[in-house]
Amino acid sequence: MEFLKVVKSGTAAMILGACSYPQTHEIKSEQGESSKVFKPAIIKKPPSSFDDTVIVNGPSAVFYNPDSLQLKKIGLVNEKRVYATITHDCYYQMQNARKVIRRYWPKIRVVEVVEARYLLFIKKDKSKKFIDLDAKNNICGLFIFDPKKDPELVDMPNINSYLWFYFGGDGPKLN
Repeated sequence: MEFLKVVKSGTAAMILGACSYPQTHEIKSEQGESSKVFKPAIIKKPPSSFDDTVIVNGPSAVFYNPDSLQLKKIGLVNEKRVYATITHDCYYQMQNARKVIRRYWPKIRVVEVVEARYLLFIKKDKSKKFIDLDAKNNICGLFIFDPKKDPELVDMPNINSYLWFYFGGDGPKLN
């Protein structure tokens, strides 16, 4: 059985990323004194450079990362230290999650998504769940999928708990 197919769309989408800049707001106290409060920028993840779809139809852990152009754009809209922190966090959280899956959940297929924008999960009953990764504002992430259930976005530092609760009795077999 084929677990994964990549569908090439053939056309690149022309989508512009949006970001907000820091703003200050004036707030008045009960005594009538005013002070300025800094409101941090809300930065939206730049869109993917690709329009491809990854199709998943078996028990899987689907890791997604930005493509190289998207990663470069993320670096441009963030301060250097913020960019370094988020890329560092993604790398180590994903490494830990991969190790846990390989060691304790070897029956779960690991799928790496970099050059695709969409995920299409096909469930056992032939229903489909479509996810646009541009709508997820995290630069990286992990979906777990059992064809009997909807895919679930995982908080990677809590990978052990998510796998246990999601996959249930099919859990790790420790020696």
